[in-house]
Amino acid sequence: MGNNPDNRPLVAAFVGPTASGKSDLAMKVAEELGGVIVCMDAMQVYRGMDIGTAKPSPADQRRVPHRMLDVVSPEESYSVAAYAGDARKALDESIGQGRLPLLCGGTGLYLRALRQPLSFGHTPGDEALRAGFQALAEKEGAAALHQRLAAVDPASAARLHPNDLRRVIRALEVYELTGRAISAQEPPGEADGPYRFVLFGLNWDREVLYRRIDGRVDRMMAAGLADEVKGLLDRGVSPAAQSMQGLGYKELVPFLRGEAGYEDSLAVIKRRTRNYAKRQMTWFKREPGIRWFPGGEDAAAQAVRIIKERL
Repeated sequence: MGNNPDNRPLVAAFVGPTASGKSDLAMKVAEELGGVIVCMDAMQVYRGMDIGTAKPSPADQRRVPHRMLDVVSPEESYSVAAYAGDARKALDESIGQGRLPLLCGGTGLYLRALRQPLSFGHTPGDEALRAGFQALAEKEGAAALHQRLAAVDPASAARLHPNDLRRVIRALEVYELTGRAISAQEPPGEADGPYRFVLFGLNWDREVLYRRIDGRVDRMMAAGLADEVKGLLDRGVSPAAQSMQGLGYKELVPFLRGEAGYEDSLAVIKRRTRNYAKRQMTWFKREPGIRWFPGGEDAAAQAVRIIKERL
């Protein structure tokens, strides 16, 4: 075991694009180390959405405890801030049980929310101001709010994703309250948080990854994804719900309504999933501290060794 003077608890994280194999890697490491997998996927939090989210099977959940699955109903919205709060509870409970928590998923905003404190600086909050920005975002969209931030604090706007609404609003709030850009302050980082992180990613040749994605989509359709989407619609879940914006769900709504053909819908799912994987890689390549393994490599033994060195 390592002898690290930083006595904060260790959290391992396995990240990468969809269909990269990170779940299988996390499973092997969790079994070797007696860990708990804390899922880090913006779609797997929804109950009843199993096939299209590649949710771990009941057998896998029996092999290794999983947290942050089936957290909310698909009729509900679920924010990054809500995830961060719930996931921290799951991390702390695992640590309290003497088990290593292993984050696993491809939602970069979730990882960032856990690595960095959700507030910036020491400027007190202003609920009314914050509510005003929230209302503006709901009316004009997150991109409009991000453009507003770019006009007064371009450095923060360049660092923050437009969909990271909580931090965009906080940056605007601080500017309105102090007249100074939040980027002029010392930004919070992982060192300010309660955990130490060791991060692993799987990096595939793009064409190989795209073939893996196409194969995964074919398997999901064969497993009954269209029936899963139909069941959600039949129970009253709105096509406009946050949950239904997930890949494989929104694309099948026109098909189920008779407005699009099967093959065309399948092609759209594959294309959008490949584009999403590209965006995921762009995000994670900018995330500091990730140890990348080549796709297809049996990386479990290396990951276990590195984790043990840091415990």
